[in-house]
Amino acid sequence: MNKLLFALLLSVASLVTAQARQPNVILIYTDDQGTIDVNCYGAKDLATPHMDGLAARGVKFTQFYSAAPVCSPSRAAVITGRYPQRAQIPGNVSSHHGHAGMPASQITMAEIFKAAGYKTAHIGKWHLGYDEATMPNNQGFDYSFGHMGGCIDNYSHFFYWNGPNRHDLWRNGNEIWRDGRYFPQLMVDEASSFIETNQERPFFIYFAMNIPHYPLQGTEKWRQHYQSLEAPRRMYATLISTMDEMIGKLIAKIETLGLREDTIIVFQSDHGHSQEERTFGGGGSAGIYRGAKFSLFEGGIRVPAIISWPGQLPEGESRDQLATAVDWFPTIAELAGIKKIEHRIDGKNITDLIHSSEARSPHKVFHWQTGGGNNPPWAVRKGDWKLMGNPRDTSKKAPLTADDKLFLANLSKDPTEMKNFAKDHPELVTELLQLHQQWVRDVKEQ
Repeated sequence: MNKLLFALLLSVASLVTAQARQPNVILIYTDDQGTIDVNCYGAKDLATPHMDGLAARGVKFTQFYSAAPVCSPSRAAVITGRYPQRAQIPGNVSSHHGHAGMPASQITMAEIFKAAGYKTAHIGKWHLGYDEATMPNNQGFDYSFGHMGGCIDNYSHFFYWNGPNRHDLWRNGNEIWRDGRYFPQLMVDEASSFIETNQERPFFIYFAMNIPHYPLQGTEKWRQHYQSLEAPRRMYATLISTMDEMIGKLIAKIETLGLREDTIIVFQSDHGHSQEERTFGGGGSAGIYRGAKFSLFEGGIRVPAIISWPGQLPEGESRDQLATAVDWFPTIAELAGIKKIEHRIDGKNITDLIHSSEARSPHKVFHWQTGGGNNPPWAVRKGDWKLMGNPRDTSKKAPLTADDKLFLANLSKDPTEMKNFAKDHPELVTELLQLHQQWVRDVKEQ
């Protein structure tokens, strides 16, 4: 170990609060899960006892947002605590081997926890870079198992929707083969082995599930359970409950080893449900909310999110204050006793909010922008008001016209976002547009 690295480790370690044991952290990040697709969020036709169990033993958020409505930027945001644009991932990263992704200069949660003495692991989907410099082992993870591109067949582990011959299964940067073995179960097996090996010291696991993203390959047990449900909800529900079962197995492993009260579990979907052809045209649900994956209407970015740490955090409670995926970075660091983050992040510490329903959201304003080009969709929210530019409604709940190029929603008066208030409140449009323009300049300058 060189002297500079040793000094860095000592510096970070000195910031960690002395305690009997630092908590383990597992960040469960699901893929394309709809806004209300958990029983405790309002689903009436799904079996989700393990996700519901996390809420029963923790705090669930009813107004929690992804930082992007699509995979790669959402993932970049959650592990860096930054807006995707500041993390330098405004859109999806290529799923071709050899393509770079999020720069290694970005500081991830894994790097912060590793410097504080944690063993770190990435298990599951990556989609943040597919060359040596940008794969997980060079982004702070001691151990990595999973696929680097956007999606795989769960049994052959080949890239799902075009070829040719793009096998995508890796352990610590080396290609491996597990022909015919179900990938979500492999994730549980790998995580369980990592936990067993490292149970005597604190660990951080980024458990990035590749489901319910397409292909909708649930297990026979759940196909039988949902055989009477109409398509495409049937195919999607099968995968949701398969996913819930895998989450249950992971939690059971923690409990068997006597580590549950030493472990913070964070759960979140990366963004809204897909209505792409590859999902049979839909299946997920945003309930009353307009929009889906790829959209900055609520159904594309409002997601289920839970934090659970029995004995340390409230249990069975809900929070309606606005919170976002970038907030996990500083919040979990605080709960783990890592008191100071030196570099610039956009996330806010929400520990007060977790502990009290009376606490205010730390976000007076929050921004979104998706993709590149000259006119990307964007949104800015301040209080109950949300202004969208170049909006896209992937849920197709209503047509958008030229008059909707700037779409002003009021999430208190009309949470469905079916009414554009822009003509009624031009002064608010001007104010929020200026906030967006200033944010764009800030990101570019940084």
